[in-house]
Amino acid sequence: MLFDSFDLVSALATLAACLVSMALLLAVSQQLWQLRWTATRDKNCKLPMPKGSMGFPFIGETCHWLLQVSAPSGLGKGGGWESLVKRDTVVLILNNAQTSSLEIYILDQRTFSLPPTPSGGSGFHASRRQKYGNVFKTHLLGRPLIRVTGAENVRKVLMGEHTLVTVDWPQSTATLLGPNSLANSIGDIHRKRRKVFAKVFSHEALESYLPKIQQVIQESLRVWSSNPEPINVYRESQRLSFTMAVRVLLGFRVSEEEMRHLFSTFQDFVDNLFSLPIDLPFSGYRKGIRARDTLQKSIEKAIREKPLCSQGKDYSDALDVLMESAKENGTELTMQELKESTIELIFAAFATTASASTSLIMQLLRHPQVLERLREELRARGLLHNGCLCPEGELRLDTIVSLKYLDCVIKEVLRLFTPVSGAYRTAMQTFELDGVQIPKGWSVMYSIRDTHDTAAVFKDVDAFDPDRFSQERGEDKEGRFHYLPFGGGVRSCLGKQLATLFLRILAIELASTSRFELATRHFPRVVTVPVVHPVDGLKVKFYGLDSNQNEIMAKSEELLGATV
Repeated sequence: MLFDSFDLVSALATLAACLVSMALLLAVSQQLWQLRWTATRDKNCKLPMPKGSMGFPFIGETCHWLLQVSAPSGLGKGGGWESLVKRDTVVLILNNAQTSSLEIYILDQRTFSLPPTPSGGSGFHASRRQKYGNVFKTHLLGRPLIRVTGAENVRKVLMGEHTLVTVDWPQSTATLLGPNSLANSIGDIHRKRRKVFAKVFSHEALESYLPKIQQVIQESLRVWSSNPEPINVYRESQRLSFTMAVRVLLGFRVSEEEMRHLFSTFQDFVDNLFSLPIDLPFSGYRKGIRARDTLQKSIEKAIREKPLCSQGKDYSDALDVLMESAKENGTELTMQELKESTIELIFAAFATTASASTSLIMQLLRHPQVLERLREELRARGLLHNGCLCPEGELRLDTIVSLKYLDCVIKEVLRLFTPVSGAYRTAMQTFELDGVQIPKGWSVMYSIRDTHDTAAVFKDVDAFDPDRFSQERGEDKEGRFHYLPFGGGVRSCLGKQLATLFLRILAIELASTSRFELATRHFPRVVTVPVVHPVDGLKVKFYGLDSNQNEIMAKSEELLGATV
């Protein structure tokens, strides 16, 4: 018995010693890991390195970031909410941090819903920003980086392209997009290629795309309205964006079956665009390469068939304009350059436009008064007569641009729900931001979303308020880099005019030809990775309208939610 007790004590002591040793080893390795990156500071610069944590060896803070991505979000420090939702009511329980009491409200769900608070990676970065400031270091997804927030800091990064910083894509992204893509170009090559691409998004080109974009949107809304079941808005918006890119921008005439195959292949390509660059069978990187090769074969076939399919075409598509622009600038695009440029055009129009379209629909659902003001503006401009949009051909680019309230709505959607968080750069030389040094060779990520969220020029920053962009208030006029949904500097998004035109036409069609309602009990949570989108895709039931703006209703069960 005595020996048994001794053995038990010995085993427990051994286990405790092992645990203590592991804890010490982990602590020491973590300190060495921190010192490893601290040692990279530029000794010739007296400024300190940015504050922050590099996490654990090799994995950095990736695990913490992933946990934040999957965790539900709250309303901030010291308070929170829980909701119990019944058929027509919301029971809201608020934890009041000031009075240390619970406040219970019973609300009609048709006039109230919980805000779709963005969560995920944004929560991780917000906590680090509060702790370390607008410029901090971290280690995510196998790479050390310095994250930058704030208009003045972002301005310095964006205006320092080719001098202070240069483009920095993950290896898998750079490989899959191809060496001839605009995204991978630097210096003089980037300037020349950007000049060639610029004509694709000129005023004249947009005017020629407009009726075709409107037609694609109208066809999609008819399909959505004819579906007796609610649709997944994010997924269908991706399909709509892809169709617009292939049929309007590129002018490809493909069958519905081919379109479905291309869409599925392109989704595989996008899903693995930011994968680990491990070229092994069944890896995401290998899957992305296979998808890219399949796309390039289909695109080459479509490009070679274009001259045969041009009869009866009444406009120049983006590919026509691109090839013409290249000749005007003294270059001839090779087939490989055309294929990579084509994939880049589709990619630019795909994920971000789908994200913004979904956010637009969600905000119109949440704020029916905004949708009604859009209709009033259309009526005032003579674009909406007796519940019908003006005849095809009368909707001109200049007319759309002149719709001031519509412009405010689109800008506010892009401010609150910027599709892309930011972009990566590499420091070409050591420079200063916010009193700290950015050492040469370090990756820098400037944050568009965090800059919008922290900009002092925006009043009540979390509220959806399109009037903040009106001529009377003009909150965005306070500073150039407080509002930058499309980036800035020499790498600002070339297709921003096309993207906003697409969103404006979609809003006009939604306001004039559709009625739609939320098909779930409450609005979904919004996540920000890889782009902003609702966790469930946003389930919405669409109805067509007759000439008197009355619903053409299919026989279906009564759906919950606020009808717009």
